[in-house]
Amino acid sequence: MATLSVWKFTKPDGASQALRTIKDLNNEGLIVLQDAAYVEWPEGAKKPKTHQLTEFVGPYALGGAFWGFLFGLLFFIPFLGLAIGAAAGAGAGALRDVGIDDDFIKKVKASVTPGTSALFLLTSSAVQDRVRARFIGEEHPELIYTNLSEEEEGKLRHAFGDE
Repeated sequence: MATLSVWKFTKPDGASQALRTIKDLNNEGLIVLQDAAYVEWPEGAKKPKTHQLTEFVGPYALGGAFWGFLFGLLFFIPFLGLAIGAAAGAGAGALRDVGIDDDFIKKVKASVTPGTSALFLLTSSAVQDRVRARFIGEEHPELIYTNLSEEEEGKLRHAFGDE
């Protein structure tokens, strides 16, 4: 089973710094990092800069279609108009079918604002206490997560053509 998690940081470069730690934990076998992306939203910018990690091309990587769609729902809808907003509403319903519900979307939208950043991870097999210990003394990020069942993960991969 995979976990899709979102870590929100109170500074624009917090997510990229945390990603380095997560990659180290992955290399040490303390977490299995299946895919990741992050956003940085500098103060004064109208929208965040999004970054998808391209090194994840294996069977578990969700791919650009998923991250692009999710980031579009989260950050760009207000700028796109009503017609696209209606289509996105239908898309949000499809995400609910795979375990990403409206509350998740609303909480991330409300949390990630100018001057912050967020790290989006698809992980499994985390040694929770060892992972948590690596972040002691770091900025305290806000964790928003959704646990995806195997069935929900399969639906998600199918929805984005990545079976």
